[in-house]
Amino acid sequence: MNPLPSPRAERLGGPPSIPALVRTRIRAAVRRPARLTPEETAGRALVLRLVSLLLQYPDSELTSSRPELAAVVETLPATPGAEHLARFTDWFAAQDPEALERHYVEMFDLRRKSSLYLTYYLHGDTRRRGMALLTLGRRYRAAGWNTEGGELPDHLPVVLEFAALAGPGGGEAPLRQHRRGVELIHRALTDSDSPYRHVLAALLTLLPPPTEADRAAVARLVAEGPPNEEVGLDPYGTYGEGEFAPPGTFVPPMPAPPTHVPHAPTSLTEGD
Repeated sequence: MNPLPSPRAERLGGPPSIPALVRTRIRAAVRRPARLTPEETAGRALVLRLVSLLLQYPDSELTSSRPELAAVVETLPATPGAEHLARFTDWFAAQDPEALERHYVEMFDLRRKSSLYLTYYLHGDTRRRGMALLTLGRRYRAAGWNTEGGELPDHLPVVLEFAALAGPGGGEAPLRQHRRGVELIHRALTDSDSPYRHVLAALLTLLPPPTEADRAAVARLVAEGPPNEEVGLDPYGTYGEGEFAPPGTFVPPMPAPPTHVPHAPTSLTEGD
């Protein structure tokens, strides 16, 4: 019996081995959600939109909508994600509005490990982050969604709203790409005993399970933090290949003022 081709042979163009095919199929299945019915897709979009709203600054408009938000959460099918959202909305409904504002600022604006700007965890305060923001903005515009004048395109509520509007495939791709950042935010909120940990936990139930590489990367981020700018590197020589953004493209943001996701539907159940 002939031995299976080696990995080197596969790289050189030989036929893939059976184990390699299995690994490829498993990776592909983990990276994309299963084929969903229209009802399942709508339910998934509703949860994403709820998470997006609950992660926005709790201004007077949002806090006045607490009864409606809690009522919508109560209608969700019984799932671990729905249970997490119910725990959060119970706490959210019982808090004084000023206390909610202080807690939000402390968790998301003053702590880097629970910042809601996802590209920070992947690229840190480097010029690569500028290119990542440009790429994400182009993805939105290609889908017919204009976010100019609002939050940065990597702000988690914005990413979630796009995922809800554009659907489980390409719409959720930025969430899958930044899964490690979402995991780190959840861990930081859990360490701080913040009820917002339940909102992130609900989101994680919709994402592929973490791989060993994901767990190792999150552990490194916890220990070392995101990458810093590399010293002595030519900042513009590789821009034509898409590695760096031009000068002035991105300045790390100060804590953002209260904002809403641009063009968010007025109803949680409103379609595209």
